[in-house]
Amino acid sequence: MLNNKSILVTGGTGSFGKAFTRYVLNNYNPKKIIIYSRDEFKQFNMQNEFKEHADKLRFFIGDVRDKERLLRAFEGVDYVIHAAAMKQVPACEYNPAEAIKTNINGAQNIIDAALDRNVKKVVALSTDKAVNPVNLYGGTKLVSDKLFIAANAYAGSKDISFSLVRYGNVAGSRGSVIPFFKDLLDKGEKTLPITDYRMTRFWISLEQGVKLVIKALEEAKGGETFISKIPSFKITDLAKAMSPDCETKEVGIREGEKLHEIMITPEDSMTTYEYEDHYIVYPQMVWSDSKKTVPTGKKVESGFSYSSDNNNWWLSVDEIKELLKNTGLCR
Repeated sequence: MLNNKSILVTGGTGSFGKAFTRYVLNNYNPKKIIIYSRDEFKQFNMQNEFKEHADKLRFFIGDVRDKERLLRAFEGVDYVIHAAAMKQVPACEYNPAEAIKTNINGAQNIIDAALDRNVKKVVALSTDKAVNPVNLYGGTKLVSDKLFIAANAYAGSKDISFSLVRYGNVAGSRGSVIPFFKDLLDKGEKTLPITDYRMTRFWISLEQGVKLVIKALEEAKGGETFISKIPSFKITDLAKAMSPDCETKEVGIREGEKLHEIMITPEDSMTTYEYEDHYIVYPQMVWSDSKKTVPTGKKVESGFSYSSDNNNWWLSVDEIKELLKNTGLCR
């Protein structure tokens, strides 16, 4: 469905944007992929990284806060993948107004520009931190999620849908625990700091995240939240996998940090359906018959939740070691 389509990725120079671009270029024949971001140096580096695909790529300097620039960039675009955000928890806490401008006002600008330029589909990247948020980043992403779901109410007769894809930290991505541990070990540290020995996380690769976005582009009618079925792991087991002989030290949970990643709450269970390799949380409100979806999956039980600590799929230390090799961060 991406053949001969124009696709725009906000925040496209990030880890996801580059992985998405590479996957689409290797598996489809798009008309063009537009990388929309505000860092010209990262765009320069990405242009060099993808120079063999120069005929398919376009680079727009712009900020999601700038609606006029978005309107220009969205001209002739079929699909928008919204990955731009302020993501660092401490940065959002110390700069709350800036986080709101990017994560909330920017989301509304994306919606308005997509409606005005007759974009066909918008898929926004959500995060586990938007579920029962305990920090400002999560709070802004919760509002962003609600805006994208409600945007379907404003589509009217337009052939457009807005949907979400939700996952937590990608294994090995910037800001995740794996490169943090690796950096310490490379410096010769013999003890790894763990905030809480009970802590668990989901494991998802960049490719899995990209494929979930593709699934949303293919299947979304409007308002759905797509969530992959992925394994959980204990942070203590990750430490053992990265350095079996290394000691660990519990240092206390950080501000705005959760013990576990949660993707689906019991309150969402009323509209959540299970599929072979993913869940879909359907919108509680349906705004038109054209966007009404008859789920083909299995309805989850009332009170169901999907969290990294109640998962039925767990990685062993050996399995984590094997997966670490794919991140290029294995010692």
